[in-house]
Amino acid sequence: MRVALVTGAAGGIGSATVRALAAQGFGVVGLDLKQAPEDDRVAHVVGDVRDRAVLDRAVAVAVDRWGRLDAAVAAAAVIAGGRPLWETPDAELTELLDVDVRGVWNTAAAAVPVMLAGPDPSGCRFVAVASAAGSYGLFHLGAYTTAKHAVVGLVRGLATDLVATGVTAVAVSPGSTRTAMLDATAELYGVPDPQVFTSNQLLRRVLEPEEVAATIAFCCSVEGGVLNGGVVHADGGFRP
Repeated sequence: MRVALVTGAAGGIGSATVRALAAQGFGVVGLDLKQAPEDDRVAHVVGDVRDRAVLDRAVAVAVDRWGRLDAAVAAAAVIAGGRPLWETPDAELTELLDVDVRGVWNTAAAAVPVMLAGPDPSGCRFVAVASAAGSYGLFHLGAYTTAKHAVVGLVRGLATDLVATGVTAVAVSPGSTRTAMLDATAELYGVPDPQVFTSNQLLRRVLEPEEVAATIAFCCSVEGGVLNGGVVHADGGFRP
């Protein structure tokens, strides 16, 4: 049995990823600030990705329960903004960098050494959920855009550090997806319906979390190693 860790596991893309991986036969440890349902394939750890010790504990749960860790998905994130960069409060920037970047860093720092020491490093995968904001500048989301660009840079640096180990790293960048974060984005822009964001996607519709999760699940597969060091745009043809 392959085993994965997923952060941000209690909602949105993270929750959909837990379900997708479990359906493919993975044992999954989910990590979130909130408790989520468990079963024979899914265990949960409650905690904050800003705390490295919490990530170490989640990895230990995977190893104690299933004896290995084959994939880690860093999906936990927050969004903030709605104002120009020069009006962004320091506290807002700090929170975005701490959760959206340091959370990914902590996940990698806790998971990668265990994958390298595992029975088959060549099949191990690290996946960070970035955003279309990791490739484009988004209006009045300067701090969020900065954080998501940093996630892409983190993945590229990690993939380079992992050269020839068999463990790979990739970023998945969703577009507008039907989640609580998209609702929060609509509030930041003062629009009543997130459907307005469909005009930025060539599909002309909001994506479903399950669609993005399917892409993430492939990135976690043995075959997904070919994507090493790249950014997979699961964004419906996003154009700002």
